[in-house]
Amino acid sequence: MAGALVHKAVDYVQSKDFQDYLMSTHFWGPVANWCLPIAAINDMKKSPEIISGRITFALCCYSLTFMRFVYKVQPRNWLLFACHVTNEVAQLIQGGRLINYEMSKRATA
Repeated sequence: MAGALVHKAVDYVQSKDFQDYLMSTHFWGPVANWCLPIAAINDMKKSPEIISGRITFALCCYSLTFMRFVYKVQPRNWLLFACHVTNEVAQLIQGGRLINYEMSKRATA
């Protein structure tokens, strides 16, 4: 059973369809776009005082808008959709961190 699945996967990776997909913008667009959520996830380790509220809000709006766009356009690009979902979650966490930081700063003042 597992051997048949592996054989099927290898056949698909070696197929012309998969190679055409790898050479299309349907693949490389999302790959390039993954830099945004990766940067946001990496910034979660840093101090919240470096977070820009305006940029975080803009990136939340951007990801929400393009999640809808990716879902409506045919054929659907699920790799790009996953990228925007990840970015939206990362930006919401960053926004929450900024709000908590600002509220604690006001409470001590």
